[in-house]
Amino acid sequence: MTALMHQVVQHLESLPDSQQDIVASLLLEELEGEQRWDESLAGSQPKLALLAQEALAAHANGLTIPGGFDQA
Repeated sequence: MTALMHQVVQHLESLPDSQQDIVASLLLEELEGEQRWDESLAGSQPKLALLAQEALAAHANGLTIPGGFDQA
């Protein structure tokens, strides 16, 4: 365990059980979300590569216009 994590655990141990459970639930939710995100990205590379090829082809054929995500 890192020094920082040890410091966090020590602080959490000083909290009432109800607050410890709240923090633990938040951490577990965050860790599970990160795992789902990693799994999702791991399986998306072929699709992302295809979309990138399509976007480059559209640009090469003059089918794109300059702009950002916030411009319609």
